[in-house]
Amino acid sequence: MDTILVTGGAGFIGGCFIRQTLERGDLRVVNLDALTYAGNLNSIPIQHPNHLFVHGDINDRALVPELLASHSPKWIIHFAAESHVDRSIDGPMLFVQTNVAGTCQLLDATLEYFRRMTSLQQESFRFLHVSTDEVFGSLGAEGKFVESTPYAPNSPYAASKAASDMFVRAYHETYGLPTIISNCSNNYGPYQFPEKLIPLMILNAMEGKRLPVYGDGLHVRDWLYVEDHCHALRVVLETGALGETYNIGGNSEQTNIHVVETLCDLVDELAKPAHSPCKSLMEFVKDRPGHDRRYAIDASKILGDLGWQPSVGFEQGMRQTVQWYLANTHWIEQVTSGSYRRQRLGLLA
Repeated sequence: MDTILVTGGAGFIGGCFIRQTLERGDLRVVNLDALTYAGNLNSIPIQHPNHLFVHGDINDRALVPELLASHSPKWIIHFAAESHVDRSIDGPMLFVQTNVAGTCQLLDATLEYFRRMTSLQQESFRFLHVSTDEVFGSLGAEGKFVESTPYAPNSPYAASKAASDMFVRAYHETYGLPTIISNCSNNYGPYQFPEKLIPLMILNAMEGKRLPVYGDGLHVRDWLYVEDHCHALRVVLETGALGETYNIGGNSEQTNIHVVETLCDLVDELAKPAHSPCKSLMEFVKDRPGHDRRYAIDASKILGDLGWQPSVGFEQGMRQTVQWYLANTHWIEQVTSGSYRRQRLGLLA
């Protein structure tokens, strides 16, 4: 059985990818994760016979080469990253250390590993770097991001991911490392850490807490169900062209205010809280510094070249997500038992 090395596999998207991979049963997974606040072993089947969890950091210059040498992965998929814009406003240097320096350390170790392969092994090896549409900056009222859209990051998080994308590209162009980059739109779904918009609003609505909406609530995002995203990543790994970039989007642009209103309606319907209607809990608050107005992904390349398109629509995905959080309060208690208590982040106090 071939092996895949997954970095950041205890996080939201990485954990989903691992669950899907283990369900398929065709790969052995080596999962390297530092278990920072957003990583949680309760999100993955830790005892699965084809899953090896390694607690460690991609910046560890001894550990990563050791894992590559001892497990000989056919593929590497790189999720490990600090990912919350508000946290990047509060502390940008951690994002530089993990997203930029960590990616470079991983690339360097991978290049040495690749050079020791046989020519046959090199032909099948791939390194997939999972990135974000935030590297492109903000759109106006019209248009969508395409793979050739110039980078214009507006937050420390986006800048750190843009830098990591550029290093991945450089290792392909300079050293011939077989890399691919994906840039996705906003993900949502089960097991997402509740600092992000959708799980935060679900949990607050369930408990009768205020629902803070940044600015005027008319910022637009293209929402992508996490299961769809991870299916797309497997397609890119298996059939994507080396050196290429693929935009992955949900074809579902929604304003933040519509997202919150939709969640309120679903919580009212499914949980029937005593404080209904949940929309009464909404309040507009001071906007996030540098808040990008609109993101939208043109995913025609991955559809035309690789045949992938999303299968879960916004209404269906939101309903499934709310149902999952309502049914998994024990997981919520476990992941919020640390320092994060759903407080506002990124205020530039």
